[in-house]
Amino acid sequence: MPGSFKTLPQNISCIARTDYNYIHIYLYRMRFRQRLVLKYIRTKFALLSALSKRKAAQKAFQLFCTPQSRNRNKLPKIFEQAEKVEFTFHNFAIKGYRWNRSSDKRILILHGFESSVINFDRYIKPLTRKGYSVLCFDAPAHGRSSGKEINVLLYRDFIDYINQTLGPVKGFIAHSLGGLALSLAIERWKHDDTHKIVYIAPAVETTTAINSFFSFLGLDQEVRKEFERLIEMKSGHHPSWFSIYRAAKHIKADVLFFQDQNDNMTPLSDVEAIIKLNLSNFKFVITEGLGHRRIYRDNQVSKAIIDFF
Repeated sequence: MPGSFKTLPQNISCIARTDYNYIHIYLYRMRFRQRLVLKYIRTKFALLSALSKRKAAQKAFQLFCTPQSRNRNKLPKIFEQAEKVEFTFHNFAIKGYRWNRSSDKRILILHGFESSVINFDRYIKPLTRKGYSVLCFDAPAHGRSSGKEINVLLYRDFIDYINQTLGPVKGFIAHSLGGLALSLAIERWKHDDTHKIVYIAPAVETTTAINSFFSFLGLDQEVRKEFERLIEMKSGHHPSWFSIYRAAKHIKADVLFFQDQNDNMTPLSDVEAIIKLNLSNFKFVITEGLGHRRIYRDNQVSKAIIDFF
């Protein structure tokens, strides 16, 4: 198998002092509200589907592209110290941050769906100490940037724009949807092994995300067919084209790929297909117990990423 494989120790959380009865009641109420909302959405789509499969697919696609939460938490101190960078992209007001502007060694950090770059504060100081200029932006419809919807082609074009206007960028740290968008961007660029990419639990297969989405909402296969036709009409590609597995064969960068065995958002099974390609420029680190989001906050993972650069 290609590259180096290792399993990082499982992350273990401890609760020192907890009112378990309070937590139990709180979680029960939260789950109850979620069940009510889900039941309402499923009923709404069932009625719409009975009237029109196409309209149900259109509404489903809109929901698929709409983040349901937005991280506008207080800025970590390192972000308060950054140079603020703002620009307009496709009518979106983009908010971002830059450190060490004078350096021509640039790294771009790309967050995932319903996330924000402020979640990656632990990487800023170590990278700037290594002499890198670090660029961080909230994608459209995320964090402090404007907008309500995002799709992977919009995110891809967003990365293209940053590279053209604030680059060139030769280093990337990309999580979840940011990883897929980066793959679709860089496979079109003229690049080589002096480019470095860190994928952290990237969204490898769009079809996997669609499978989960349709299962969650209880949508039928006729709506699925209309949903896929809509994607093809908008993009010119079948959903299976939006794939890191497909793009990987066109990526010449030096790649370090982190994936957790227990990730329920972007499953290891999708990554295993890339591993089997035996690409010499891809190295994989398989963790256990870190899931989809804790993985980029893990001390050993972040150290390995900093060392890679």
